[in-house]
Amino acid sequence: MSNNAGMKIKFTKMHGAGNDFVVLDAIHQRINFTPEQWRYLADRRFGVGADQMLVIEKPSSADVDFRYRIFNADGSEVEQCGNGARAFVKFVIEKGLTDKRAIRVETMSGVIEPAMEADGRITVDMGAPILEPQQIPFNADRLTGKAEGGDTLWPLEINGKTVWISAVSMGNPHAVQVVADADQAPIEADGPVIEHHPRFPKRVNAGFMQIVNRRHIKLRVFERGAGETLACGTGACAAVVAGIRRGLLDSPVAVSTRGGELSIAWQGPGLPVKLTGPAATVFEGEIEI
Repeated sequence: MSNNAGMKIKFTKMHGAGNDFVVLDAIHQRINFTPEQWRYLADRRFGVGADQMLVIEKPSSADVDFRYRIFNADGSEVEQCGNGARAFVKFVIEKGLTDKRAIRVETMSGVIEPAMEADGRITVDMGAPILEPQQIPFNADRLTGKAEGGDTLWPLEINGKTVWISAVSMGNPHAVQVVADADQAPIEADGPVIEHHPRFPKRVNAGFMQIVNRRHIKLRVFERGAGETLACGTGACAAVVAGIRRGLLDSPVAVSTRGGELSIAWQGPGLPVKLTGPAATVFEGEIEI
């Protein structure tokens, strides 16, 4: 049973390129929800409505400013959310929780460093991508990959066909495939099958990337635990990393999502991915949980 039963909780509704969030300050109010309560908050008819819920907590060590927790619309806690990180830094600045323009934030998968730019956009240092299959985690046992550029493509059997994917983690797992036309990609049919593919033991975010030119892609992502969202920050990072490794893209890359434009920069293996894009506050309110 949650300790929040029957309590009114203050929240802020925000979005980053249409990827929408309920943001909760757990420094000044107690947040201890059950999966059912997270699902209620995310419900677009009975609750507030969101792809993810973002929770701001006090840090556990002195070398970071905040702790950042992410819960998907299905109630599951996940490791990372790039668009959410932009909303996070905008929230803590606007609420006066910090006087810094750049902060260090601990997540389940490590420390990220978001910063507010002079033009109001927010850049997040997302850290270096994880490319070793077992660390993503992706089970490549008895699979025969094929080399393309500096990447290895892996075959997945999806709905009676073979799909070749790049496996990348940005703190959360991604399976990225190149498609001829993102608008016509079979995301509703293939997305859930890829998400739950047995070779991804923690499930996976499924990215469908169309190469427009070497510095521009169109991207749709079927997110683990949320379904297709209008934008996915870590998905954009993973897609650009995959495209650069495959020799198809040059940094920086403009990423067109259904919710807006993101910019991704990556200089190569072992170096951090930089995610730049907007964040907006929509409204504030209270809800009884």
